[in-house]
Amino acid sequence: MRQKYLECFKKIKKDCFKYISSQETNTYKFLNRDRMLIKYLIPISFWISKKINLKKKPLIISLSGGQGTGKTTISSLIKLILEKYFKVKVLKVSIDDFYKTRKERLKLSKKIHPLLSIRGVPGTHDKKMLFNFFKRIKNKKFKSFKSPKFEKSIDDRCKKNQWYKINTCPDIIIFEGWCIGAKSQPEAKLKKPINNMEKNKDKKLIWRKFVNKNLKFFYKKLYNQINYTIFLKAKNFSQLQKWRIKQEKKLKLKFKHKKNLKIMKNHEVINFMETYQRITESMFVDSSKYSSIILNLSSNHQIDSLKYNYK
Repeated sequence: MRQKYLECFKKIKKDCFKYISSQETNTYKFLNRDRMLIKYLIPISFWISKKINLKKKPLIISLSGGQGTGKTTISSLIKLILEKYFKVKVLKVSIDDFYKTRKERLKLSKKIHPLLSIRGVPGTHDKKMLFNFFKRIKNKKFKSFKSPKFEKSIDDRCKKNQWYKINTCPDIIIFEGWCIGAKSQPEAKLKKPINNMEKNKDKKLIWRKFVNKNLKFFYKKLYNQINYTIFLKAKNFSQLQKWRIKQEKKLKLKFKHKKNLKIMKNHEVINFMETYQRITESMFVDSSKYSSIILNLSSNHQIDSLKYNYK
């Protein structure tokens, strides 16, 4: 099998290296590119290719992991490999693009809880848009449509003329996002705050219960549409905080000439991530049990090992 992986590597390395270079800055460089592709991402792409059934397309693969794990990069590279080597049509979709607008989140924060003005947790996505997307993409009589686009640098949804145009039904959808596959917790477990944000800003558990209820019903129904799951597992939550700070600095460099940026400082990133902590730490346990594939990440942001739960 290794010979096939090397043959694939020869055909895809130019495109993959070009993409990797586009993600680098003078300060942030990718390490061990060859190893990442040959040992991990190419084998995963072969695994996915065997699951395709063109009579029952699209195949829906989710890719989840905490903030800063590299979901966008890894999903983009897998897409490149599948398209270049296996000649299949792949659509990469991020759950982040379905966030409610800033105006909608502000309305939600006034109606239910102030913390809901912050994008991220289950309940801050546009449910109608998400279900409409999957309904249209799985329709046997497929018709082209536009899918929303969210810009994190301005913390708002883009105007419709910037949305993604989906012209053909894909063979594979890579559905990427930090909370995809997250499960609700027993209500008794919500009572004890896990950080200062929960302790000081959600004393009556209103925010926690709202998020948990969304996971229990709407998001569970949404995630049932996924065929196979890939989980990027970091060593701990503090590691994710470091990576997310690094990610914000890269965002600042990328959009340095743009006005009205919503780029966060280090302490703002730490505060922002406290809204993610409960679900993220729960996923360390749950997703390790239920994911089809687990990619364990080392402290220096490299893929350390790969585990298949389902062949």
